[in-house]
Amino acid sequence: MSESVSVRCPVCRRDHLYAAPSYPCECGAPVCPPLDPRGTPTAVTHQVWDEAWVAVECAVCGREAEWPQPELGCGCGTVLRIAVAGDSCPRAEPDMAAAPPRRAFQPITIRTARDAVTATALYLRWLGYQDIRRADQRPPSGIGLAARGLLAQVDPTVRRASPRDVECLWLTAMTESAHCVYFSLAGYTTEARTCADALGVPLFVLDLTGTPQPANSLADELDGG
Repeated sequence: MSESVSVRCPVCRRDHLYAAPSYPCECGAPVCPPLDPRGTPTAVTHQVWDEAWVAVECAVCGREAEWPQPELGCGCGTVLRIAVAGDSCPRAEPDMAAAPPRRAFQPITIRTARDAVTATALYLRWLGYQDIRRADQRPPSGIGLAARGLLAQVDPTVRRASPRDVECLWLTAMTESAHCVYFSLAGYTTEARTCADALGVPLFVLDLTGTPQPANSLADELDGG
């Protein structure tokens, strides 16, 4: 966990004490964006995907990955983007005797659609996929994520995914010669599950703790592998 920094809202001038959350690296070590104590927070007027992530290097193994940009909600309603230091935290010397086993997945609570996307990105990194980014093609519903050889769709709505949703994801992945996986907050219709089994699409349901739950045997295999 990073040290707390004082943050003043540029709109209402209210002071806050903020500490960036930590995220689990693939090696199991906690990673947190290094905050700039001299930086000035900026008010977020609208969310831009590319600006919502920051590259942070793990202090233990040296892996660099994209993590959510630190943000704070002020009581006046303003969302503040917290400044991140240009240099990462000091690196610790890794233990070269043996690599630590992969730790259990550490989820984040889902309260918003963005939380659902962040939880999915964390889970995909836990599975071993790197360089997760916004997909080039926007899906008919939800949000698309992409990694090397993988296309994922995140549906944070309260509507259960339909066979058409599954088919569209599968067709898009086929055109990109990639595997695909579907994450839904509300679950799937019976027809959608049948369609996914026929097309070979793993299905996950996101519970509110942020932990993806396998919804078919293909997802079970992916989660266990």
